[in-house]
Amino acid sequence: MTHILVVEDEPNLRQLLVDNLGFEGFTVEAVDDGVPALAAQRAHRADLIVLDLMLPQMDGFQVLQELRNARDPVPVLMLTARGSEADRVKGLSLGADDYMVKPFSVLEFIARIKAILRRSSPVEQPTALRSGPFRFNLAAMSAEREGHSLELTPREFRLLEILISHPGRTHSRQELVQQAWEADARPGPRTVDVHVANLRRKLGDEDKRGLIATVGGEGYRWTLKVDPER
Repeated sequence: MTHILVVEDEPNLRQLLVDNLGFEGFTVEAVDDGVPALAAQRAHRADLIVLDLMLPQMDGFQVLQELRNARDPVPVLMLTARGSEADRVKGLSLGADDYMVKPFSVLEFIARIKAILRRSSPVEQPTALRSGPFRFNLAAMSAEREGHSLELTPREFRLLEILISHPGRTHSRQELVQQAWEADARPGPRTVDVHVANLRRKLGDEDKRGLIATVGGEGYRWTLKVDPER
């Protein structure tokens, strides 16, 4: 299982990242500064590091430089509130694989994590899934039914991705809100119902035949078997 190390000193953001990465099926370790980050990497090598730039004692640039000086090729996604061109160039020059400026979209964050992992270990990351008459391209965020393209919004695809990534599992409305919306723009449960209704219509499931099942008052689940495309 892919292991990700999160280095972030702001507790709420750190927990948000841990929750979202864990929901995607990654194992996650989190620390709040550079020195414990290097110790954690030595103890249990991560497959990817999410690295904040502004840390209390040892900043992200120093951590990245230490990793590269030690010839550690671990992919690194840098996060920072500093979005100047000079900072981005410095981070990438030191060996960062990608660079995101705060505040950022959780949807984009997850997409970039998956893109980095595909580049670093392409054989381990399926880019497409099949489920019944559907084909889902996770990299392109596209969906087809029997060869016909479905016009999904990014939010609808994100909700669909959550459901198909864990077929048969019931996802509460609150869980879907937490995973598919940014922390500063989370709607109420009713908005989830509206998006699911739109998604059902586009999938051809308006009569609730069972693609996306409503489970009591709890939430929703994808009912079909899902397999990686070979």
